[in-house]
Amino acid sequence: MSKFLKALELDALRKRFSGVRDLVILSAEKINSQQTMLLRNTLSKQKIRLTMTKNTLIRKVFQEAGIQVAEQVWRGPTFLAYGAENVKALSTTIDQFITDFEKDPKQKDKIKVKTAVADGQEVTFEQAMKMPTRQEAIGELVGMLLAPFMAIAGQLVAPGGQLASQIEKIGQTPSDAAKSDAT
Repeated sequence: MSKFLKALELDALRKRFSGVRDLVILSAEKINSQQTMLLRNTLSKQKIRLTMTKNTLIRKVFQEAGIQVAEQVWRGPTFLAYGAENVKALSTTIDQFITDFEKDPKQKDKIKVKTAVADGQEVTFEQAMKMPTRQEAIGELVGMLLAPFMAIAGQLVAPGGQLASQIEKIGQTPSDAAKSDAT
């Protein structure tokens, strides 16, 4: 590849992956063109894009963008899946596709996940599937912040409730008290 063509390819990859911080890197050495098309079509329905390019070029683009991936990931044919809302949605969609694809015994181990990248940092595929989405993380944080206040509010309200219950029992007639004790 000439320097001019390499420069054009690098520019195209920089534009394509600008702003991409969540992706899954796949190895698909043994699949044919029909299976590749099935993979692309299935993932495109979920708004996930699939790109295959020369490893040295994409590695250079990732290094410029600050995305660090282990060296062994760049061995062999590599597909890059990206474009979902977050790395969790991306990972679960790809996992579901691989599970469905491997139901046919002939397709076993043809598509393998090399690694996942979450916000520019390499993580395992299992971690990526368990990562909370942004909304889930905010919800957990708000829950943690509100928990102490809810406990304090419960402690402030509890004595008033006990006092109201005692006043209600004092105000009851003896026949009403017997009915409430029976239930």
